[in-house]
Parts: sequence; C-alpha cells; structure tokens
Amino acid sequence: MQNVQDVYQYLKDAGVYYLGTVEGDQPRLRPFGTQLVFNGKLYIQTSKAKPCSKQILANPKVEISAMKADGTWIRIDGTAVTDDSLDVKKAMLEEHPQLSGMYSVDDEIMNCLQIKDATATVASFAGDTSVVKF
Repeated sequence: MQNVQDVYQYLKDAGVYYLGTVEGDQPRLRPFGTQLVFNGKLYIQTSKAKPCSKQILANPKVEISAMKADGTWIRIDGTAVTDDSLDVKKAMLEEHPQLSGMYSVDDEIMNCLQIKDATATVASFAGDTSVVKF
C-alpha cells in the first residue's frame, strides 16, 4: 500500500467497511459501502439527516475498518470534513449510481466527507503491515 488510491481500492475490494464515530462517551459503528478518490483525496458519503453526520459534526475524528477475504484488514483513522462542492457530489453519484434514487447534486442532505489527516494501516495475521498517511 503506497497511496490514497491504494486505500480507495482496498475499501472498494472489501465491499463493506465500518465507520466508527463517537456519540457522547459511546462509540458508534455502522457499515458503509461508498468510497471515492477525487482530486487525490479520499471521500465517503452519508446523509446529513443521519445520526452519524451529527456525530461527525460534534467530533470529526473517525475510524474506518474493513477486512478482505485474503485475511488482511485495514484501519484508517482521520478527520471527516464535509465537502458540499457540486463536483464532489457529482463524482460520488457517478461512482455509486445506486445513490441517485436518494440524493442529487443540488440537494441539501447528501453529505460527502473528505477523510483528512489520515493514517491507513493494512495488517495481517502473518504480521505484515503497511502504512499510508494522507
């Protein structure tokens, strides 16, 4: 793993990843399946109406985790920052056309989140580890 594109591909290959947030003193975890690299930056997507968006607004520190069938797993810690630009929303909808039934580029509920100041670590039970910062 060498760059943010590799991180994106890992999440895409895994199919489902889990996003961790904090609500007060309680951790919250839920499955996600949207990822995008746009202008060299990693994005995920949710709805501004969902509790996870409110949790991220209160505390933007997040962690993402996924495991692939090859026995490796990834952990990404970073800061999630909303990007309401139309270009990012359009790219997300193109990457994930299944979202177009729920969101549009000009709505007020689609929340594209850039993952910034991040560290991605891929590891395995064999002890192999690689780290990417972005």
